[in-house]
Amino acid sequence: MEFSSLQPTIQWMQTPEPTPSCPPGLEYLSQINELLVHQRFDLLKDLSYFENNKIYEVMNNQRQRIYFAEEKCNCFLRQFCGSSRPFTMTIYDATGRDVITMHKAFSCGCCWNNYFLQKLKIEAPPGETIGYIYQCFHPFWPMFKIKNEKKEDVMKIKGPCVISSCLKDLNFNVLTMDEERIIGNISNADKFGIQFPFDLDVKIKALMLGASFLIDYMYFELWP
Repeated sequence: MEFSSLQPTIQWMQTPEPTPSCPPGLEYLSQINELLVHQRFDLLKDLSYFENNKIYEVMNNQRQRIYFAEEKCNCFLRQFCGSSRPFTMTIYDATGRDVITMHKAFSCGCCWNNYFLQKLKIEAPPGETIGYIYQCFHPFWPMFKIKNEKKEDVMKIKGPCVISSCLKDLNFNVLTMDEERIIGNISNADKFGIQFPFDLDVKIKALMLGASFLIDYMYFELWP
């Protein structure tokens, strides 16, 4: 797959030099402190090999493309299982290289049993797990934990008390485990936005990107 020729009026972010300690393709994340995610309907005619899969554009705050993301999911499951559906999300760079893969298993909509809470595994590059997103049960707040590849808790994500599909702007804070400090946030306005410090580890930035997709699928779908 080659994406670099699509819509030349939209500039791609310049490819950074690879670094030994960084998973291939995550070098882009070392230079930014914000991501914008936008579902694309207009590119489906150009990306015919995506068939009926959903595709997203991932940009920096200069509106430069960084990645494309593709949800691979059975159409029947998408239609009838909603946010409980299993899926694989593959994220590509401009050359079509697989940079990040996210796997979500099927889960029941009931959150009163830990067995049915939502989980997401994230690999970068594909085949090498860098961490997980786990939904945590809470009676009032949407809560998630970001875990590293050893399933050790790294950060928490806490959403607003009231979640409603009619609300336009929602903000989920990314917190230290003691909830004393806000590290970044995931928000939904005209585009899905993720903010984090420049010096945050690129693997954590990739995990936050994964968390944004999981939160979107659970509480609201991305629209153009």
